[in-house]
Amino acid sequence: QVQLGESGGGLVQAGGSLRLSCAASGRAISTLSVGWFRQAPGKEREFVAAIMRSSGYPNYSDSVKGRFTISRDNAENTAYLQMNNLKPEDTAVYYCAARTGSATVPDPEKYDYWGQGTQVTVSS
Repeated sequence: QVQLGESGGGLVQAGGSLRLSCAASGRAISTLSVGWFRQAPGKEREFVAAIMRSSGYPNYSDSVKGRFTISRDNAENTAYLQMNNLKPEDTAVYYCAARTGSATVPDPEKYDYWGQGTQVTVSS
């Protein structure tokens, strides 16, 4: 059974940076496609970024492209989301998710495993 645990959230001013971590256990992260999603109050869960298993090829939503970078460290069995130039509209609970399929799909229904989420708050 795969378990995911996020960390790294917090409060930051607009223009600042945060790095979120997603530690995986139960399976090598290189065998999973890992995605980051976020959910703001009153809104649906939104795709942010994903990284393909094996190849590590990334995929980003248009709203974060150029500001966020997804990566992973196979030795640490951890995926990361580096968030730069944060904006107040980035405020949300951020979730790490994983799927055994090879594609980095933006549909949260396609992901098999989820972390508990970490709060990111960006003040203006």
